[in-house]
Amino acid sequence: MNAVSPARRRTVLAALRRGTVPESGLDLLAVGLDRFTGTFDEELANCAGGAAEFKAVRGEYGSGKTFLARWVAERAKSAGMAVAEVQISETETPLHRLETVYRRLCERLTTATAPPSAFRTVLDSWLYALEEDVLAEGTVDSRDSEALGSAVEVLLEQRLGEVARTTPGFAAGLRGYRRALAGEDVATAAGIAAWLSGQPHVAAAAKRSAGVKGDIDHFLALGFLRGLLTVLRDAGHPGLLLVLDEVETLQRVRSDARAKALNALRQLLDDIDGGRFPGLYLMITGTPAFFDGRQGVQLLQPLADRMRADFTADPRFDNPRAPQVRLTGFTPDRLLLLGRRVRDLYTDGSVAPTRINALVDDNYLAMLADAVAGRLGGRVGVAPRLFLRKLVADVLDRVDQFDDFDPRRDYTLTVDRTELTAAEREAAAATPDDIDLDVR
Repeated sequence: MNAVSPARRRTVLAALRRGTVPESGLDLLAVGLDRFTGTFDEELANCAGGAAEFKAVRGEYGSGKTFLARWVAERAKSAGMAVAEVQISETETPLHRLETVYRRLCERLTTATAPPSAFRTVLDSWLYALEEDVLAEGTVDSRDSEALGSAVEVLLEQRLGEVARTTPGFAAGLRGYRRALAGEDVATAAGIAAWLSGQPHVAAAAKRSAGVKGDIDHFLALGFLRGLLTVLRDAGHPGLLLVLDEVETLQRVRSDARAKALNALRQLLDDIDGGRFPGLYLMITGTPAFFDGRQGVQLLQPLADRMRADFTADPRFDNPRAPQVRLTGFTPDRLLLLGRRVRDLYTDGSVAPTRINALVDDNYLAMLADAVAGRLGGRVGVAPRLFLRKLVADVLDRVDQFDDFDPRRDYTLTVDRTELTAAEREAAAATPDDIDLDVR
């Protein structure tokens, strides 16, 4: 394994102890994703060059959809792009209300150097870039703040171009934000930035100062997204990866809301194909039931046609360039390989690497993986999270800290129902009566 910084190692191992997907360092854990690497990198490069892309990722619960999305997000950040992961929810972020999706996007916006929310950081970087471009022309004195401000506003309108004509509120908000900053009116600047990011209940005084009113609605959201892409590009981020996670929740909403949500998704895809969102890479994740069932994508035939992909052949021959790709989950060999990678990562920062390698050898890893999968009904595909949590927190940490701890002698795998996710509990259910069903 290549050299890994102590901070990066700690971040990854801490997340595995908690049983969560690490926010970074996913390249250290990526197993079985090699077949996607070239295509994703090519599509990200296309977006950085001004194109737009769409990808639907299908897989059962526990198959690694969130992991793959965050793995792609790391690659996008490495290419200079901004990233936002939005979890679709029936109540908090319904897809049929795009203004909530846009608001969550801005709240979760991140870059390689700025954590969520990077929205104001991006705005400030953009305004700074405009000022630098104006001063580089040599026609304005940097000491003449009024002339500089006027020149920046002219350049602002030029850069926004079509966005300013179709969504004038976005340009007006940016002008107001710049003026508030220039006047050192911190409260007003914060209020306008909140309005630009889709936040409701912004003070009327802040909106009046920018010459805007009301809140961003479903229809304005797409225009503001287009404006954000322009701002990102001029601020040094050539594109945006937007991940809409768990879109299968649409199957549980009312039929009218579901129809609106599916139509909103179709509109997004059509706008991507039409070149309206240069730099946008839209990725959605969902279960096979969402893509194939009558309560999901198949309910809207034009949307189903746009996402169609052939999954009848051997998964080895799936086309990663298709608009929809599938994750087949883990095999025993992949689970063992993942265990090796985590052990090696842990050992690299341990004070007792020889002892860890001796006690937690490949045979023990295979035994632990088999035992965890066995507790989950033999379903290896949903075992990685629990396997890694047990490996790090129950085995590696103890071997590292206690000189007389031998996992073969002193550790017995226990799995409490309360520590399992819904998918893991379903897999672990001994009888059909043990399976929790949502009958709402």
